[in-house]
Amino acid sequence: MTTVVAVKKAGQIAIAADTLVTFGDTMLSHRYEDNSKIFRVDTEAGPSYIGMAGTVAHFPVLRKAMTSMPREILQLGSKDEVFDTFTKLHPYLKDNFFLQTKEEDSDPYESSQFSVVIANASGIYGLYSYREVFEFKEFWGIGSGRSFALGAMHAIYNKAKTAREVAEAGITAGCEFDRNSALPFDVFTLRMRDNK
Repeated sequence: MTTVVAVKKAGQIAIAADTLVTFGDTMLSHRYEDNSKIFRVDTEAGPSYIGMAGTVAHFPVLRKAMTSMPREILQLGSKDEVFDTFTKLHPYLKDNFFLQTKEEDSDPYESSQFSVVIANASGIYGLYSYREVFEFKEFWGIGSGRSFALGAMHAIYNKAKTAREVAEAGITAGCEFDRNSALPFDVFTLRMRDNK
């Protein structure tokens, strides 16, 4: 799968992801293809960076869907805005990209089938299959390397000076120990809004 992390510290937000793609037992490294797992969307409130974990098919679909949304609909500056945006996006994904929404017979809601981390000047948010949204105060990670990344970020968070430093430690640990994550990694940073 992947390792994606987002960190908030010292007035800075950072998001980072590894660049390995796997197909069963086959690895497609950054050497052979530009495997960016983070993309940027511009909203009325400024840029947001979106990192994903899940099937490779989700990456171009979500990037295309979100970058084509009108800015007045694409709002990602709070938990409620993230929820509202992805609730509006869900039927669009079904109708235009043929999203398969069923996971289990006992599903309480239709699934969007992906895990997403969003980083922007207002904070860091996690979004999961049933459009559950979390706002993280310090850091978070998704993907198969998440546990390694969380441990490394927890260990360095109080010692680090910047969000980028913490994110790099998390991604490096994920790539070191998770067989489905590999260097190099992409990292993006931005300044937090003063009111957060």
